[in-house]
Amino acid sequence: MRKIDIAVVDYGMGNLRSVSKALEHVAPEKSVLVTSCPDEISKAERVVFPGQGAMPDCIRELDARGLRESVLFAAHNKPFLGICIGLQMLFEHSEEGDAAGLGVFQGQVKRFAAADMHDEHGEKLKVPHMGWNQVYQVVDSENAAHALWQGIENGTRFYYVHSYYVAPADQVITTGYTRYPSEFTSAIAQNNLFAVQFHPEKSATAGLQLLHNFVNWQP
Repeated sequence: MRKIDIAVVDYGMGNLRSVSKALEHVAPEKSVLVTSCPDEISKAERVVFPGQGAMPDCIRELDARGLRESVLFAAHNKPFLGICIGLQMLFEHSEEGDAAGLGVFQGQVKRFAAADMHDEHGEKLKVPHMGWNQVYQVVDSENAAHALWQGIENGTRFYYVHSYYVAPADQVITTGYTRYPSEFTSAIAQNNLFAVQFHPEKSATAGLQLLHNFVNWQP
């Protein structure tokens, strides 16, 4: 089998072309493979786990293709980037369809509460949360942001399309948050894993910078 630098997990539910093209743009010297083969995912140097759609459908399609174990192995053992539903699926449970997730992290995936969706002027906010919004970086005890925020200013806008958000049981994994209108976790990190609610592949220069950082990340 040829060397695979970056595997993009294909379980039939992601915007795979945009993700792979963005990775090829920031890392033209790397091999990027969109794949639904468990062996290829397990042997890749890095894994990107995108997704869009409803969480119950995503979990069902992941299992139908026999990809659960290879995704879990990658999430624990190699540089791993989750995007959108690829973030939400890492948690225990989602309110969307009362679906069980992969359980990499303790916590829930919750829907934006309709009663809370008003801005500071009383104007109604739409669900899904769609469009550009700011990400505020969380620093560690040494006042340092995560390596994947390198070259990205705090408060930079990224592109979102979602109706649900993650609520980690342990906030220590939160490395970025966004307001809509209340604060919600929009990026998490632990060891070799980084995952975001927004779409870096649709987020112009800042998104490409984050992908570049991931490709060169040595956790």
